[in-house]
Formats: sequence, C-alpha cells, structure tokens
Amino acid sequence: LRALGVALCTLRTPLTGKERLFCAIAYLPKATVQAAIGSVPLAMGLPCGQIVLSVAVLAILITAPLGAIGMDATYQKLLEKQL
Repeated sequence: LRALGVALCTLRTPLTGKERLFCAIAYLPKATVQAAIGSVPLAMGLPCGQIVLSVAVLAILITAPLGAIGMDATYQKLLEKQL
C-alpha cells in the first residue's frame, strides 16, 4: 500500500518510471513512523501496549535493513547520474 501511495504521489511529476520505482523502494522502511507511534499505547497504560511496542520494534528491525539493501542494490540501475 505504501508503494501504491508513492506511485500515485509521483504520477504527475517529471520522474521516470525507474525513478518512481526507486522512490517506492526508498519509502518502504517505516522506522520513523513506528518509533513515533509504537510507544503511545504503552505510555497510555493500555493492556496491549507492550504487544504494540514489540510489533513496532519488529517492523523497524525488518523494514529498515530491507529498505537499505533494496536502495543499495537498485540505485545504479534505476537512477541516472546527472553532472
């Protein structure tokens, strides 16, 4: 769904298809959002707070390296050098 959102947001831009694909790959990591909202239920004292925080940390641990690997593996093929 995040990749679809990126595709829709970049539709009427001068970006090429390859650049749009790279933007979608670069947007896959969710660490900022997860870190910001993951601890809120725990801080509010909700019974599910610890589970929500655990899932948020797990999402960070999975998506951050996958996004970094994806960007590192595709930037040379998807992005053009402009001098």
